[in-house]
Amino acid sequence: MARVTQLDVNGAARHLDADGDRTLLSVLRDDLELTGTKYGCGEGQCAACTVLVDGQPAKSCLTKVSAVAGKKVVTIEGLAVDGKLHPLQEAFLDADAMQCGWCTPGMILGAVGLLRHTPNPTEAEIVSGMNGHICRCGTYPRVVHAIQTAARKGGRA
Repeated sequence: MARVTQLDVNGAARHLDADGDRTLLSVLRDDLELTGTKYGCGEGQCAACTVLVDGQPAKSCLTKVSAVAGKKVVTIEGLAVDGKLHPLQEAFLDADAMQCGWCTPGMILGAVGLLRHTPNPTEAEIVSGMNGHICRCGTYPRVVHAIQTAARKGGRA
């Protein structure tokens, strides 16, 4: 498999030397030291590893790093701009939409994708759009509330 020598991550060109068959998750965490993206199940079932690839949510545990060469990858570390939290990050904090926090980065990035596609979702659209994001702590009602709050504040940026 071809080597990947550069990725666009969080708006910056990142130089590396990775086998293209490796997962994006392993490259982000191990090579680029971006540990906000979490390893959950490793099978794409929990969505804890969700990142944005060209603005769309992607499960980084299933995505080969070769598949994102030349694309823009955003992790939870890249969501805040100039030290200001993204509206979804603020809404998750305000709603206490996390307990252990393991699923939170993936949930927030999944919600960014949802709000970009559906800027003013109904509760049912939020539930459907976030289907597959597993929270073992069971904070789902607070997650829905946080997404509704961020949507009202224009949280799709």
